[in-house]
Amino acid sequence: MKLAEALSLRSDAQKRLAQVQARAVACARYQEGSAPAEDPAALHTEALAVVDEIEQLVRRINRTNASTELEPGLTITDAIARRDSLAAKRKLTVALADAASGSDGEFGWSARQLRSELRDLTDLPVPELRQQADRLARDYRELDTRLQEANWATELVD
Repeated sequence: MKLAEALSLRSDAQKRLAQVQARAVACARYQEGSAPAEDPAALHTEALAVVDEIEQLVRRINRTNASTELEPGLTITDAIARRDSLAAKRKLTVALADAASGSDGEFGWSARQLRSELRDLTDLPVPELRQQADRLARDYRELDTRLQEANWATELVD
């Protein structure tokens, strides 16, 4: 099995766990004189089995990620940490550029000022921050593409 397949199975199992858990919780209590739609004890047992399935997949995925190198000295685990770091740096840089420019970022509007109000100033170089955010986004995309390629090329470790 390829690493990408295991990642997909893990994702499906996590969704299945959430659904079974929600059904079990919904059936855990019911009114006197009626019966629950499903047996919560059976759903609990099913959920525990799914948790065990996820654990086994995660163990194999982690072993594979730690032992597979994208390039000499850079394991998949290292690359994932780097990708997460790039995402966090980009998010921080965009938020800072948005705050410095007076925009609300996501919505792209800025607060109006009255003549009687003090003006907001910044000493931050907004264009340079935007360029830095773009470079971080590019680096993220390139690394993510390499990780996706590795996921489809790498056999899952037992």
